[in-house]
Amino acid sequence: MMAGPTGLIATTMDHHDSDADRPRIIPAAAVRRAAMHMDIGNIVSMLLPPLPLLWFGASMLVYALHRHHPDPRVGEYTRWAGYRFYAVMGLIIPVGTFFPGDAKVAWLVAWIVGILVIVPWSVWSLLRARREEWHDIVLPPADDPADAAEEVPEHV
Repeated sequence: MMAGPTGLIATTMDHHDSDADRPRIIPAAAVRRAAMHMDIGNIVSMLLPPLPLLWFGASMLVYALHRHHPDPRVGEYTRWAGYRFYAVMGLIIPVGTFFPGDAKVAWLVAWIVGILVIVPWSVWSLLRARREEWHDIVLPPADDPADAAEEVPEHV
């Protein structure tokens, strides 16, 4: 036993006694939630006026995390939710550049158009994801870091 940087006592264990040798399981409910994250973010961001700009940045992280999910359907739900949001925002932002100085009505109309496009389509996608049958995903055990070190070529 040895004290770590936090002051807590940690025990060392042999690699073969750890959970790294066991397959990891992603429950079906978590897979379904992952498929719904982007649509939920789209709906929430469009219903609260200042959030679309913040969600524009945060959605890129969600998109990057979920687009290559072990279940390809999660990636497809994420991709289509991204298409919807980025298309609407990609239209509103350049068009809004040409709004006159005090264009509250123009921005309100743009926001309402965004809501009318994104919210119903995202709700439809959420309902579709809830009706779809999802399964647990079994991921293979993590690779042994010692094995990975042996694969490095000598000339590196």
